[in-house]
Parts: sequence; structure tokens; C-alpha cells
Amino acid sequence: MSATSPRPSYAAVLRIPYARRTFAAVLVGRLSYGMVPVAVLLAVTRTTGSYAVAGTVMALFGATSVLLSPARAALVDRYGPRRALLPMASLYAVLLGTLAVTSWRPGASGPVLGAVAVAAGACTPPLGPTMRTVWSELAADRGLLRRAYSLDGVAEELLFVSGPLAVGGVVQFAAPAAAVLLGAVLVVAGTFGFVTSPAVARMPGRVPAPKGATGVRRPRVVAGIMPPVVVAGGVGLALGALDLLVLAFAEQRGHGDDVVAWIFAALSAGSAVGGLLYGSVEWRSGARVRLSLLTAGLGFALAGAGLAPDLATLTGAVVCAGLFVAPALTTAYLVADESVPSGARTQAGAWVNTAVNAGISAGAAASGLLVAHFSPPLGFALAGATALLAAIAVGVGRRQGRAGESETGVAEGVAERTGEPR
Repeated sequence: MSATSPRPSYAAVLRIPYARRTFAAVLVGRLSYGMVPVAVLLAVTRTTGSYAVAGTVMALFGATSVLLSPARAALVDRYGPRRALLPMASLYAVLLGTLAVTSWRPGASGPVLGAVAVAAGACTPPLGPTMRTVWSELAADRGLLRRAYSLDGVAEELLFVSGPLAVGGVVQFAAPAAAVLLGAVLVVAGTFGFVTSPAVARMPGRVPAPKGATGVRRPRVVAGIMPPVVVAGGVGLALGALDLLVLAFAEQRGHGDDVVAWIFAALSAGSAVGGLLYGSVEWRSGARVRLSLLTAGLGFALAGAGLAPDLATLTGAVVCAGLFVAPALTTAYLVADESVPSGARTQAGAWVNTAVNAGISAGAAASGLLVAHFSPPLGFALAGATALLAAIAVGVGRRQGRAGESETGVAEGVAERTGEPR
């Protein structure tokens, strides 16, 4: 089921048998993730009339969705995408539908909405981590896999930009709850198309050990994923703090919220461009070296952004910071993928995904303290410092690991440098 390419390119990625069908289907489902948070926020605000209730419901939904992601991914690794994802997606869609119906008219109960949101978040199917596992099976060549991950990351970036725009289009003609319902339909349709693709149908999951069998070790996530998890957390912390820092910077210079939105769009654009450029380059350095350097680049760019004299310069600095975001996260997923047994890839990717999302949430919370007690330039410097500290920690850990490298580690390093299939 794997493919190699003498000249890896984005076109070569899409020429892999079943790649286009599989990728298109999963993007339909993942578009739901760009829509649902905004749609739920608007729907709950409309029905309760309370921003506090809406914020609480969203926090509960986000917490269960993010923190339980590794557990759901472990089910995919164990039982296979078809047996695990379809029930998850179906239950998730039913709960979103329940949330939509409950919030369609004014007067819904906040506790009821919160309970349904918690249940829905707990069932969110890990489509992104599973797709990256499928890419690992389809693209045996490391250069081709890097391009596949870059393409995946850029597509995800665009989905999270287009998702809120789609919600905006829906609410022009219908209640916000209709957008929640549309998200439920998209995730079911996308998941069904994804798991019925021949590329995914051949992934049955691990075969459980016979009852009473001894000496059988289950694949598990190992300590090797700590570097990508640390990087993902550092990147998330920095990005989570960025929103409020940009807002404070703009308000300090007399600009409104509409200008801030363009700066956030510039960050996404820079990330998309950076991801495409990263995937198109033949890198001589190893993935773990790039992991440190890219994260450090993001840290320096964010720290430098605080020195901008005006909003135009800040926008340019934010674009530069964005150039490092998708490459750093793409490399984190690559390192996580190569650090675990094949039966734990989805779970490893989910841990990276959880780290970046948890970091964003923590960074957003911490940014309130930064804005309240420090000037924007110092706040940008502290946000950049979190990424730099993550880069330093990974770099130090890499050197220590090299000093005690085992024969297995040497073999894996050779395979990565030569591009041999794992």
C-alpha cells in the first residue's frame, strides 16, 4: 500500500493510489472542526443571551475534545479506523444535532447545553491524526512523507480559516444552530468517505493477543515523543498569547478590532506559505535538528515583533513568525511518527495535537496576565521566550540522547538520512 517517488513533490503525493480520494474525504470531515467551535459559540450565546454561559460551554467542549484525543486515537490504533471512527463520528454527530436542536430557540438551559457539549467533545473523532497515520502507510519515502505532512498541515490551516467564514455565510440565512447541524453532517459524510477508501479499509488495527497469552507486548507511545510534544506545547503557548498581545498593540496605537483580524489572517497566510516551502525543500539536516531550529526561529520572530514601531511592521513580523508555525508542527508530527511502533502512530500524533491545543488554551489564559502587567513589547518577548525554551530543551535532550544512542537509534537515524522505508 506504500509508494515511493524518485523525485518527491506535492503532485507525486496526490498521485499515490487512493491518496486524492482519501484526502478529499477526510478534509470534508475536518472542515467541521473549523466550523463547530464558532457555530456552537454563536448558538449558545443566542439561546442563553449570556456570553459567560457560552464561554463555559465552549471551554467544556474544548477541554474534553482536546484532552481525550490520545485515548480516542489509541482506540483507532487498536481497532482500526473503520471500527473506531464510524461509531465515534456517528455519536459525535448525534450529540451535535442534539445541541443544535436544544439551542435553536431562546431559553435553553445552560447546564443541559454544557452536558451535551461535554459528551460531544468526548466523542470527537481524531480524523487529523488518523490521516497522518494513513500518510505514513501510503508514503514510505521520507521525502514524500514530509511533503504529504506539509500538504496536510497547510490544508488544515486553510480549513480553520474557511470554517468560520462558512459559519458566517450560514448565519446570514438561518439560526446559528443550523451551522452546528451542518458541522454534524460534514463530519459523518467525511468520515464515511474516509474509512471506505481502500487506503484506509486495509488498516484493520492491531490483533488482540490471545486470552492468557504471555510475553506479548502491546505497542505503546514511548519517551521518544517527548521532544515533539514539548515543541508543540511551546508553539501553542506562544500562539495562544499572540491574539491578545496583537489586540493590545493595536489598541495602544488607536486601531480597532477590524485591523486585528487582518493581522491574524496574515499569520495564517504566513504559516501556509511556510508549510508549502518547507515541504518542497530537500533538507540535509535530520528532523530532530530542524525541530529545534524551526521552533527557535518562531521564538525570535515573535520576540522581534514586539519591537515593531507601527501596525504595518507588526503585520510583516507576524507573517515572518507564521512562516515557522506549519514547518515546526509538521516536523513535530514527523518526529512523533518515527519514534513509535507502527501500531501507536495515531496515538503519537494525537499527543502532539493535544499539546499544541492545550498550549494555545494556556497561552490565551496567560496572555491576560501579560497584557495586564507588562507592555506589549515585553509580552511579545515573553511569548517568544516560551518557544525558545522549548527549542533549547529539545536541543539539549537531542544531544544527551545522541551520547547514549542505542543500536536501534543508529539504525533509525540511518534510515531517515537515506530515505529508506521504515
